[in-house]
Amino acid sequence: MNISTQTPLRNDAFALDDKEKIALISKHFEEIMNIMGLDLNDDSLKNTPNRVAKMFINENFKGLNPANKPHVTLFENKYNYKQMVIEKEISFYSNCEHHFVPFFGRAHIGYISSGLVVGLSKLNRIVDYYSKRPQVQERLTIQIANELMDALKTDDVAVVMEAKHLCVSSRGIKDDTSLTTTSALFGRFLEANTRAEFIRLIGK
Repeated sequence: MNISTQTPLRNDAFALDDKEKIALISKHFEEIMNIMGLDLNDDSLKNTPNRVAKMFINENFKGLNPANKPHVTLFENKYNYKQMVIEKEISFYSNCEHHFVPFFGRAHIGYISSGLVVGLSKLNRIVDYYSKRPQVQERLTIQIANELMDALKTDDVAVVMEAKHLCVSSRGIKDDTSLTTTSALFGRFLEANTRAEFIRLIGK
């Protein structure tokens, strides 16, 4: 039950390599700093445009580059384990696409094997990959679930994400205590008993 929730991307961006992107972003960010009246001759500021550009391409938004997509290692379910597998409290850091400020929190993932199991660290890497792009939490939650359903060849997948959004806590209403929770439940996780067991095991 794969739901289409692709991050909007311009195809021509992939005609540039990372060095070209860093150079262009650095140039444009320098102009932004100039417009704001910052002194780029200051020792503390003169390398900021390049640092920001590198951070955007190599860290914060590296999930926009398909070359960085993690390879998912799968193993045969030799023990015929038929119960849910859960990894919870997976930390993630992303950036809101509306204001380009961070949101971050924890992801909880569950799945029921259809014959394959995934290396546990790969769940963390999938969460990290889709987090590292301008995002909204609802889309991010479904993208992670879609990736797991594709990789594991099963619809029996659940993803719950809890996050603090700095666009809420540092601007506007400035509420620094609220959390946003999203979920994507598919297959047997839509059944009341399975859903209740998953929620209980992740401690929610």
